[in-house]
Formats: sequence, structure tokens, C-alpha cells
Amino acid sequence: MFDKKNYNQKMDKTIEVFKKDLNSLRTGRANASMLDLIKVDVYGQKMPINQLATITAPEPRMINIQVWDLNNVNLIGSSIKKSELGLNPQIDGQLVRLPIPDLSEERRNDLKKMVKVMGEKCKVSIRNIRREANDNLKNLLKIKEISEDEEKKNEKEIQNITDTHINLIDEKVSSKEKEIMTI
Repeated sequence: MFDKKNYNQKMDKTIEVFKKDLNSLRTGRANASMLDLIKVDVYGQKMPINQLATITAPEPRMINIQVWDLNNVNLIGSSIKKSELGLNPQIDGQLVRLPIPDLSEERRNDLKKMVKVMGEKCKVSIRNIRREANDNLKNLLKIKEISEDEEKKNEKEIQNITDTHINLIDEKVSSKEKEIMTI
């Protein structure tokens, strides 16, 4: 039996991952999720910063990281320096301050390009899910579990679901681009 809900959920999950990736991009504003992709090598494993400290954004251009274990402060600081965020942590006891500098015009344009690339990758994932659904429909037709009319109807529905998700990606990309270009 064909279950279009399953494919809709897969597409929804793809969009969720895309949103998370977009939030981790550094725009002009401080955002705790910017640090989500940074892993720190502690206790013999790589851990995200939010499992080692409390992250807050008390001001629009500042992130504070209150580290729970004093031994991890320098490790977190060096992991942030090594990341591609271009941030310079200031260590004050167990508190790591991250001032967020203004973005240059060149950096803004680079970020816009990155957002477009991320959007395209997400669209490819959505289209792959559509292809998987259509292949499934063809197999069900081949083994005569569904009729040709049912196959056509389901293909149309899958295409509608795909179009909806692609439009959602386009909206997210354009809103993120506006956010990046806003000074």
C-alpha cells in the first residue's frame, strides 16, 4: 500500500534540518544556535557546546557562554576560534564572551551565496524523496497492487507536496537573505 504521509514527513524532516542549518549561519545578530555546529573535544569525545555550558545572548551583538566545568573553558574557546564563524572568544573565569562583529559587504554576499547553496541542496533532497515515492508507485503498479489511475492520482499528490516544500525552501532562503543584508 502507498503511504504519502510517510513521504510528506520525510520532506518535513528535510525542511527542519535546513532550518537548523540556516539558524547556525552567522548573521549580524547574536544567536545561540550559531554555536550548534561546533563540537568540543572533551571527556574523550566530541560534544556540542550546549552540553558543556549555558549559552545566552544578553545583547544583540554578544553571546555569553557560562561553562560548567572550569577545565573546559579553554577547550571551548579554542574550538570556537578554529570554527568558520570568525569569532574571537574572550575568556573571563568560567564565562566565555563572544562579541559579534558587524558583517562586511563581502561577507554578507558570501553568506547569501551559502544560503542559496544550502537551499539548493535541500531542494535536491526533496526531489530525491519525490523520486523515491514515484519509484515506489511504479513498483506497486508493476506488481498490480494499484491501478494506473491510482498511480497517476498519487503522483499528482506527491508533486503537490513537493511543490509546497520547494516553495517553503524558497521563502526561507529569501527571508534569510533579507536578514543577512539588513544592517
